[in-house]
Amino acid sequence: MYSRRGRPTLRVLKEDLRDGWQESFVMRAVGDERYEDLLPLSELAHPIVRKTAESFTDTVRNAALSFARPAASDNYVGAIGSAVSIRLLEIRQSQWRGGVWTDPETGVCWLVAAGLAKGGHEDNDDFYKFVEREEHNRTITRLLPTEDDKRLLKLETAAHIRTEWELNIQREVLAALQEIRGGGTARFDVNHPLARLGRFATVELYVELVRGEDRIATDEVIVEFFPQRGVNFSEELYWQLIVRVLASVYPPAQGWDRAGDEFHQMEESGSLDKRISELEAHDVKRALAEVELGAVAHFTHREHLASKIIDGTGVRSLCGVYLVPTQDADSLPACPQCEVLYAALPKLPLGD
Repeated sequence: MYSRRGRPTLRVLKEDLRDGWQESFVMRAVGDERYEDLLPLSELAHPIVRKTAESFTDTVRNAALSFARPAASDNYVGAIGSAVSIRLLEIRQSQWRGGVWTDPETGVCWLVAAGLAKGGHEDNDDFYKFVEREEHNRTITRLLPTEDDKRLLKLETAAHIRTEWELNIQREVLAALQEIRGGGTARFDVNHPLARLGRFATVELYVELVRGEDRIATDEVIVEFFPQRGVNFSEELYWQLIVRVLASVYPPAQGWDRAGDEFHQMEESGSLDKRISELEAHDVKRALAEVELGAVAHFTHREHLASKIIDGTGVRSLCGVYLVPTQDADSLPACPQCEVLYAALPKLPLGD
């Protein structure tokens, strides 16, 4: 399930690549051990890291997000002769050199050594001298990925799977809206991010273009979700599905009315065609549509709020809007409708 694409180990980032970075942020993050801020490591802006990623790539990616691992398309100079205990494949980028080791269990290609070719290979800091010295001292296996490297790989893989899942959802929404842009109903199934777990939910979109001399021209969209609750069902993941679908159709997080698993939105005429064009541009760039956060602070029950912040799930406000409480409400003006409704509530005596 891992990408075999070439990536550096943390030791390489900390010890071997002390210069050559296009972004100073990387070295600061490495110094502070904020490695998760650097993911994905294969995309870091350094000549030898980029060369590694370009030389050892994923050749085939299937719908289940498992990766093929043939090496026919790998681009390297050859095996480094001084590395006997482990097989290192040499890559070059200008004066930079690198040694890549392939994990036989996962197929992941790791940049485990990097440096500059110096002084006709006689300089003590020369890359080849470094590899030779590690082999001679019988310490070359210390270059292999550590448990921290593998942990970051798992985090990166999980994030990649989630992103691909959301991109597929957004693509399905786009296809549905293109099909019914003139009005009608479209349905599509959504699998669990781990495709082997099967169908996670079904989504139905209904579009009506309200037109007529005696009516305000609007584009009305109804989205209904049919979750497949079972052993592998997750409410957090279900809410993420809802957010991704709604953000694809209409980005403002507080702009939808909800009744159970059904969401309703009405926008001015032409909004749907505009949104389809935006989604088509996102699809070309393989970019997720951003969720537009709320502009006002809504009122909701304090007990409900605490658990929803922890769970990352939706809560209904006093005025009927559903939202995930992620923003600092103190920095926003109060929702006028919530204020009116709150003022009309009966006040209980203290202690009741």
